[in-house]
Amino acid sequence: MLKVMKPILVLILLFISTFSFAQEEEILEEKVINATVVNAQTDALMGDVHVINLNKVKGTITKEDGEFSILASVDDILYFSFLGFKSQKIRVTNDMFKFKDTKIALTELAYALEEVIVKPYQLTGYLEIDVKNAPINNAYQYSISGLSVGYEGGSKNPSAVTKVLGAILNPADLLRNLFGKQPNQMKKLRKIKEDDQIRDLLASKFDREVLTELLQIEKLDIQDILNNCNYSKSFIKTANDLQILDAISSCYEDFKVLNRKK
Repeated sequence: MLKVMKPILVLILLFISTFSFAQEEEILEEKVINATVVNAQTDALMGDVHVINLNKVKGTITKEDGEFSILASVDDILYFSFLGFKSQKIRVTNDMFKFKDTKIALTELAYALEEVIVKPYQLTGYLEIDVKNAPINNAYQYSISGLSVGYEGGSKNPSAVTKVLGAILNPADLLRNLFGKQPNQMKKLRKIKEDDQIRDLLASKFDREVLTELLQIEKLDIQDILNNCNYSKSFIKTANDLQILDAISSCYEDFKVLNRKK
């Protein structure tokens, strides 16, 4: 009886494994999404909206009637950007492939701004009261014996000291940490540079927002990379996102060459 059951169990296990694999393949299958972008306030159709698949590193632009098509898989992230509107990220679902009337609504920045309460620091003339009301600087500074200047490390974070010391004592180590944190994201550099739609979007942007989404690194990391690759503060401050991308790419290639020589 056991001898008879063994082949049956093997067949059942093979069937389950094959079925599971087929399901996984179906989930990861790439398909074309067709959807429309509209104004959240007026429901007006929006043309010339940049749409980027952050996972596939592919971009497109909506037509005059707000429609767009882009290759994607379930759980990919689509990023929408348009001047004067709040950028938005949408996770791809199975329903987006099944239904052709999916609408993505973008909100105008005037409506998206959150309420900000500004507390004025008015002096009373009484020292004891004014001292208590004065704003507190939370940026901690670090100094090194033998150096006459201090270094501001930002927030009170254990890694802040290490980061500052790394930048001062060994810039190469800082670059290794920054590039090493997200090696797969850094490999996206070449893909990004090859996509004309993404390049056009980056050429019109100066806020580093799209770059941080594509590369999955912080704005401060971008600044650190360029600082340690000897780019001027003027360039870092005024360059558009495409120029920043090219600078990071050049720096990354130099970094890889130096590592190979070790």
